[in-house]
Amino acid sequence: MITMPNTSLEWEVYNNVRDVEDPEIGITLVELGLIYQITVEEKKAIIVMTYTSMACPAGPQMKQEIEDHALRVDGIEEAVVEVVWNPKWDPREMASDEAKMQMGIYD
Repeated sequence: MITMPNTSLEWEVYNNVRDVEDPEIGITLVELGLIYQITVEEKKAIIVMTYTSMACPAGPQMKQEIEDHALRVDGIEEAVVEVVWNPKWDPREMASDEAKMQMGIYD
């Protein structure tokens, strides 16, 4: 689950990256729970995220799209996307209820 933004600029970055979808699944990365944290330090957005798996073929594309969307925010001049593997992504715990339904995960 994402650590929610604290500042208005972090919220703007969050709202921009909300549109980025996993091209293989067709669900946004935010809804999937793949975005862990968004912070802004001066004019630099730092986005911490993961992929659905270490071998995710769409990983580089998603990372680039997140960076591109963050850079569209006024006041952001640099975007750094950090891919992490801990915590390991678990859709049953991290995805939104809507995303779980779309993926056929019923608890």
